[in-house]
Amino acid sequence: MNIKKSNWRQHALLLVLTLFYIESFVGRQIMAVMIEPIKAEFGASDAQMGLLTGLGFAIVFTLTGLSAGRLADKVSRTRLLAASALVWGIITALSGITAGFISLLIMRMLVAVAEAPLTSASLSLLSDSYPVERRSFAISCFTSGATFAAIIALTLGAYWVELYGWRETFFIISTPALFISFLLFFVMPEPKRGQYDDAISSPTSPLQPVLATGFRASTKALLKRKDYRLLVCSSAIATLGANAFGMWNATFLVRSHDLTLSQAGMMAGFFGGGAAAIGILSSGYLADRIARRKGVLWLPILGHILGWVFIVIYFLWPKGLGDDLFFAGIPFAMLFCTLASFFSVWWVSPCLTLLTSIVPGTQRALAISMQTVLITFLGIGVGPMLVGVLSEVFSEVAGVESLRYALLISTSTTLISVFLLFKLKSYQAKQLIKKIQ
Repeated sequence: MNIKKSNWRQHALLLVLTLFYIESFVGRQIMAVMIEPIKAEFGASDAQMGLLTGLGFAIVFTLTGLSAGRLADKVSRTRLLAASALVWGIITALSGITAGFISLLIMRMLVAVAEAPLTSASLSLLSDSYPVERRSFAISCFTSGATFAAIIALTLGAYWVELYGWRETFFIISTPALFISFLLFFVMPEPKRGQYDDAISSPTSPLQPVLATGFRASTKALLKRKDYRLLVCSSAIATLGANAFGMWNATFLVRSHDLTLSQAGMMAGFFGGGAAAIGILSSGYLADRIARRKGVLWLPILGHILGWVFIVIYFLWPKGLGDDLFFAGIPFAMLFCTLASFFSVWWVSPCLTLLTSIVPGTQRALAISMQTVLITFLGIGVGPMLVGVLSEVFSEVAGVESLRYALLISTSTTLISVFLLFKLKSYQAKQLIKKIQ
């Protein structure tokens, strides 16, 4: 009876955290279908839109993320997330009444403050709710929220933006956050911190005693771990090209494949977001089953390589080629978009699971927040901004196709992640040999 009650609480908490994660990423991803109407209303450039959709958010998130992670290690995480959801909903609604580009940019920055505790506190809660042998799939369910959010934002979001306008759409997406805040504050339980840490022990990722308790000391202790540094850097660089792709894909389909905004959003959400959701859940399922035999790193390495190959084909595929062999009205290139989206997310749940297993429970939220800050800065900030700048640079030579080549360059950074994961795997092997000797 107690086991059933415990399982119910675990799964209920996972569901609510995932809903909040979906809500936050709908707020991020819906900017992809707002680029053109906001740009037209405010007379903004591609570089300015890159600042609005990414870098402005990322700078503030970087400044507040570590403090939010440290706070999540000290206070009730469910109450912290309840406050986060409430503030997020209010600021998102206020975004719909902004008078100009600067005021909208400020609202996006304030949204970053509200979101700062979300990932670190949520993954810390899940690590204390699920034992390590079931954690990868639980984390994959949570992180798949980002891809389901892409489906919602790029399909329903595109429809709402065309039907009601981008301002009213902000009001629509802000409403669920208030209900989520209520559930987190009054209903969801707070699991015992670090309750499954004793079960985590492996030659390559032993938990170390917590000697550093201050913020600076804890940060230094984490950064001294070579496996942690390699894992965080690999994850952050992987998101640079991936998030830029997610933010600009609908615009790419409009410019390079002559689709309408609603068509582009629908296809980017359904094919790209749908495939990514299946890919994350599949990788979580596979990671739980191969980790004890071969380790989890082969899965993200393989996913990165296959994802990069298919995304290069997608961006280089000429407009109209093979369209008569595919479904009517759907570019044949979407086949490669689907495959790229499926494989490129195979790193998410295995790498996050590995991260939660190599740091102690009292430093877990801080460790996750450090990763999230770097991921947000490179993925949400630098990635979309880089594409916008490169698109403007190439426009003199490539014209309307400049975005195609900007995205091709940005997504090739995935190869750096592959290199870092191979280094991490080599480091783990050396640590295992030392342990045996």
